[in-house]
Formats: sequence, structure tokens, C-alpha cells
Amino acid sequence: RYLRSASFPWDVVSVLPTNLLYLHLGPAVPAVRANRFLRVPRLFEAFDRRETRTAHPYAFRIAKLMLYVFVTIHWNGCLYFALSTYLGLGADDWVYPNASRPGFARPLRQYLHSFYISTLILTTVGDTPEPQREEEFLFMTAGFLLAVLGFATIMGSMSSVIANMNAADAAFYPDHGPVQQYLQAHGVGGRLLRRVAGWHQHLRAHRKLVGEQAVLRHLPSRLRAEVAASVHLPALRKVSLFQSCERGVLEALVLKLRPQVFSPGEFVCRTGDVGREMYFIREGRLAVVAADGVTRLAILGEGLYFGEISLINIRGNRSGNRRTANIQSIGYSDLFCLSKEDLTEVLAEFPSARALMEAKGREILLRMDKLDVHAEAAAVAAAEEAEQRVQALEVALEELQTRVARLLAQLESSAFKLALRIGRLESRAQQRRLARDRAPARDQGPTRLQGPDGGRGPGGR
Repeated sequence: RYLRSASFPWDVVSVLPTNLLYLHLGPAVPAVRANRFLRVPRLFEAFDRRETRTAHPYAFRIAKLMLYVFVTIHWNGCLYFALSTYLGLGADDWVYPNASRPGFARPLRQYLHSFYISTLILTTVGDTPEPQREEEFLFMTAGFLLAVLGFATIMGSMSSVIANMNAADAAFYPDHGPVQQYLQAHGVGGRLLRRVAGWHQHLRAHRKLVGEQAVLRHLPSRLRAEVAASVHLPALRKVSLFQSCERGVLEALVLKLRPQVFSPGEFVCRTGDVGREMYFIREGRLAVVAADGVTRLAILGEGLYFGEISLINIRGNRSGNRRTANIQSIGYSDLFCLSKEDLTEVLAEFPSARALMEAKGREILLRMDKLDVHAEAAAVAAAEEAEQRVQALEVALEELQTRVARLLAQLESSAFKLALRIGRLESRAQQRRLARDRAPARDQGPTRLQGPDGGRGPGGR
């Protein structure tokens, strides 16, 4: 495919060994390597591909723009030295000084001086030597126009890259400005305002994202699952509940988990609240606080989870779907949140994980003395009785379906027989009508009157 492409001939020409012409022309003719410029489109293609593969695309774009700037200054400096050589080195103050002056004959000095003059011209910062000849005026004018058009475009592109970087940060991390303005507009400040600012600052300092679903929404579902699993799977495997689960359970969970960050002293849930989510501790520590809000009964660390009791319908649970403990964050805590609807969907697909979670919840309720064993047994008996009733109803329904099928078959047979009888009767009736129509035609024949010579006449008998 590459051999048949349109770029192949140009690539071949660009790599021809034109350097061999130096053997005949000498090293003072760099134009023999001009064919290398034919590789410029491939260079741009390489830049575009690398930009999509690098982990720091904005830094790569800035570096690419800076490369364009240095290359432009370099080429302009080369043209300046070539023009100085054409006009004569040291002919005036604008061109490069004569090589006879001490130190100016070294190639490094020549290049640095030309690069410096080119930088002054293209950046239009002034302090450039005043041109004396027409060629010098034309070179300065072309340099100024290039600076106005080219460098303005490059600097505008760099400003756009920086703006895109800020926009990307705003997409990853929520902006604290509107929240602060909202609080200030309603006269709320002080400690609450500092907590909001500290929360936003913690997200940026530790690079924690809270809108992962919005960032990954354009990916296909399978690829999105793999990306989420590669990011969160190590933390999710720390949870004791999922250490023995298959990978399918984890991949189903990572697509539904929503990261949340809680500030120091903030309550994740309180006793009596309606439970709508369960939480997995990714980083940080949380305390189980007594009813007084001060006494710490236990400390929860990384890999633990809580809140599943109020989401799973455990028989005999006295608290129902209410929270059974006060959970307070110690420092900043990074949690995974799983809603009740998402948890029900995942557990419906993986019954083993549901059984394990119910067993863990039942154990916790027994330890907290919030599991009514008799009510659980009654619920189990009621469930078994309901199951038996359902089975009896299914059997009765099957019998009714069989009877209805038989009645339908009999009805269809009777209808078929009735249709046959009606058809025979209609056929007989039609035959009788035809017979009656033919009988008068046979009885009525033609009559002729006979004359006096013979036969019957009007007066003969």
C-alpha cells in the first residue's frame, strides 16, 4: 500500500544521497541537501500521530510551537549570513563583521551572531543595526512582516493551547468560583466558605476526579469498562467483599461506581437516614461515631465498605432501609459510591455476590442486635408458603390452559362439522330449485291447427 501511495516517490527523492555532490562542489554549497525539505509533510504527520499518543498532549503542542519558532529564527539567521556574505562581510554596520577581526572567524561565533540578529528582527524588540542598502531594507521589511504575521499566529496558537489546558482542567475538576460567589451573595462565609475552598484545593492538589463518567462517555462500553478497570481495579480488589469475586463482577461495578471525596469532619451518613447508596473506602479513614457525635466506636480503613445493610432487603432487619450508624470522615476520604438501583442490577446478574453480601449483612445485624431471628424465620416461612402458592397457581393455570385448549379444539371441530352440514343442505336446496325449473319446460310442447282435409279443425271432433 505504501509503495502505491502518492507519498512514496517524494520520500524516495528526499532520501537520495545528494551529499555525494559535496565531493565535486565542495562543502560550501548546502543547497545540495535541499531535497530533505520534501520530508516536511511526513514530519507534520509524525507530529499529529505523536500528539494523539503522548500522555501530555498540551506540553507536546507547546514544545512543537517553540520548535517552529527556533527553526524560523534559524532559517532567518542563515539567510542573514548568506546576504552578508553576498554584500561583503564588514561592508557596513548591518552585515556580519569581517572575519579578519579577532574571534569572528569561528563558525560558532558566526552562527550565534546571525541567530541573535535574526531574533532581534523577528521579535521586533529593537536595537537592530540600521540598514544601509536596498537589499538590507528588503530583508528587514520581510523580517518584520514575518514577525507580524507568523509570530502572531504562533503566539495565538500558544495562547489557545494554554486556554485549552485550563478548559481541560475545568472539565476534570469543578470550578470553585461559582460556589464561592453563591455563598457570598447569600451572606454565607467564614468556616463554610473555607471548607468549600479547601475541598476544591484538595481535588486539584491530589488530582482526584469526580466526573469520570463525563470524561469517558464517548468511549465504547467495552473499552470504557477496561479503562475504568485499569484505573480502579487495584483499589477495588482491596475490598474484602470482592477479593474472591470474578472479574466480571468487578467490571460491572467499576462502570457504576461514582467517586466522592469527603472533607475532614464531614458525616457520610447518620443514623436513621434513608439509605440510597453504599460506599467503598478507597483512601482515607472514617470513624463510626456514637449518638453523641464525639465518641468513636470503630475506625474504618482502606478496603472496607459500609451502607449495604440499608440497600439489601435482609429478612428480619429491624432498621429497614435506614442507616444504622454515624460515619464521619477523618481527614479527606476518597470513597466509591454505588446507588441502590445500580447495586440491584449488578446483584441480579451475579447471585453469588448477592448471597455473600447478604451473609455479611446478616452477620453485622446479629452483632448489632438488630436482626429479629423470629421475624426472619417467619419471613422465610411466608416466602416458602408464597412459593408453594405460586407453584399451586402455576399448576392450576396449566390445567386451565389444557381445558381451554380442549374446548377450543372441540369448538373448532363442531364449527367444521356445522359448516359441512350447511354446505350439504345448500347443495340439496339448489338441486331442488333446478329440478322445479326444468319440470314446466317438459310439460309445455308446440300445438298446430289441422285443416278440412284431415285432422282436427275448429268444428270437427
